[in-house]
Formats: sequence, C-alpha cells, structure tokens
Amino acid sequence: MNENLRDKYGIPKDAVITIAGTVGVGKSTMTKALADSLQFRTSFENVDGNPYLDLFYDDFEKWSFHLQIYFLAERFKEQKRMFEYGGGFIQDRSIYEDTGIFAKMHQEKGTMNAVDYETYTNLFDAMVMTPYFPHPDLLIYLEGSIEDILGRIQERGRAMEQQTPVEYWLEMHERYERWIDSFNACPVLRLNINDYDLMNDPDCSEQIVERIGKFMQQTAVLKR
Repeated sequence: MNENLRDKYGIPKDAVITIAGTVGVGKSTMTKALADSLQFRTSFENVDGNPYLDLFYDDFEKWSFHLQIYFLAERFKEQKRMFEYGGGFIQDRSIYEDTGIFAKMHQEKGTMNAVDYETYTNLFDAMVMTPYFPHPDLLIYLEGSIEDILGRIQERGRAMEQQTPVEYWLEMHERYERWIDSFNACPVLRLNINDYDLMNDPDCSEQIVERIGKFMQQTAVLKR
C-alpha cells in the first residue's frame, strides 16, 4: 500500500524532503509518518556525539561559534550522504535553519561576535548557497499559532522545555516566521498543524502525501 501511495500521487522515489519549523510543531512525528507512507528513509539530527553541546550551555558566548561550525559540517555531510545514497529521504530539520535562525540570533544577542558571525556566514554561503550543493526537492514548513505551539510543548512535558521562559518560545516563533517568508533555496510547502492530527489519526498521512504530490507536480511544471 505504501509504495502505491507514492506512485499514486506522483512523488519521485529519489526525492529528498526536509521538514522545518520551530520546537513543538511535530517535525519528528511528521518525518516518521511520511517516511512510512512513502517507504523512504529518515534522517534525524544526531546530538549524542556533539563535543560542544554541553560546553555551549555552560558558556554561550565562548562556544556558540564552535557549535554552529560543528552543526554546519555535520549537516553538510548528511545532505551529501542522502543524495549520494540516491535520495528517498525525509529529513528532520534543515541545514538552512542554523544560519537563518540560530547563528543570526546569537549575533543579534551578542553571544557571537561580529567577526565570528561573518566567518560563519561566509563559510555557509560558500558551502551551501551554490548550484553545486544538493538542495532538497521540497521543504515542508510546519506552522501554527503560538498558542497552539505552546499547548503542544506543555502536552509533551519535556523538562528542559517546561523550564524555558515563554518569551523564548515567542521569539523563536517570530524568528521562524520571518525566516520562512524570505526563504528561497528550494520549493516550500506550508502545512498548518491544525489541518491534520497524525498522533490520533495516522490515516491522515495520505492527505498530506496527496498535498505533497500535487505541490511537487505544480512546481515541476513551473520549472519547465
């Protein structure tokens, strides 16, 4: 049935689809559901081997540059791996969010100095924003009101998230909305989190696959 779903809605078997959005929108749930529906592999962020993460949380200013460079290198390698494998991947979080959201936030808040930020963005542009970099076929942006997102964060009850001030989530929501409005590295399909309920109604994943298929076909026509 899953293979027929992919064929039914005309989604290429070598497609690479990236899921983006702020904390609490359901990126991981969407990644797993789409991978299952399309018989694709998944690509999740690996934080276990990150040598800078604990250091960063102890001293943002000292380690923010190192952390962002590490993320850039790891995501770059993962992006190449997916395409060298022949595609057929759903990816949880994009390489573009690191520079468009997090590095920019550090620079604006003073936890990354101007020289480090310029070095980082120059390196990002040289590595990623070129015709030679394998950009995803589609970026799915999960969006919702800040009230809905805060409700989901409360629902899943992760200790670190519960202790985070609401102001932080408000700022992240605003930053993501500004970022996606100017994003143009690959086609973007926006999905509102109120339009489906993958947790309680797994069958609605076919509705999402149908939307993806139609959108990708429209995008392909526009490229001709």
